[in-house]
Amino acid sequence: MHALAVVGEQDKRILETVRQQRSRRQNFIRKRVPDQRDAEDILQEVLYELVEAYRLVNPIEHIGAWLFQVARNRIADSFRKKRPEALSDSIEGAWEDLLPSPDAGPEAAYARSVLLEELEDALDELPEEQREVFVAHELEGRSFKELAAESGLSVNTLLSRKRYAVLHLRERLGEIYEEFRKR
Repeated sequence: MHALAVVGEQDKRILETVRQQRSRRQNFIRKRVPDQRDAEDILQEVLYELVEAYRLVNPIEHIGAWLFQVARNRIADSFRKKRPEALSDSIEGAWEDLLPSPDAGPEAAYARSVLLEELEDALDELPEEQREVFVAHELEGRSFKELAAESGLSVNTLLSRKRYAVLHLRERLGEIYEEFRKR
């Protein structure tokens, strides 16, 4: 009977934690995931991990921070799964004015597709922390202040990571840019 009482108490603590943490996690995820169904799926995964973690022998000391980290990881996993489609769409949308118009004929459409492909390849070459800052700031339009609060990193660290990303992208894309500019 003692084991059942422990499980019952554990279930109560889990339920109370879910009640306390659900709306904050939901808001956190929905700000970062545009599709509401995907956001809800991620939230369910986070809460499932919470339940699983509670069942482990070692308790979680800082539940709020732990849940934010799990949510960030699940969001990143979600974007990685959808990355080829989502990143291309983000690049296209963010830099629409810099790319040749897809309606300007077959040569412009070809140039556009090559530039998008090269840009995506160049982004893939970046170290993950540089790519994440660049994509979040340039493509998602998020502020460094917001990114710093979310990641726990200083604004200067994030600025430095973005700077290295920009330097790499300039070097990597400079040749193709010059090639298309000459045409």
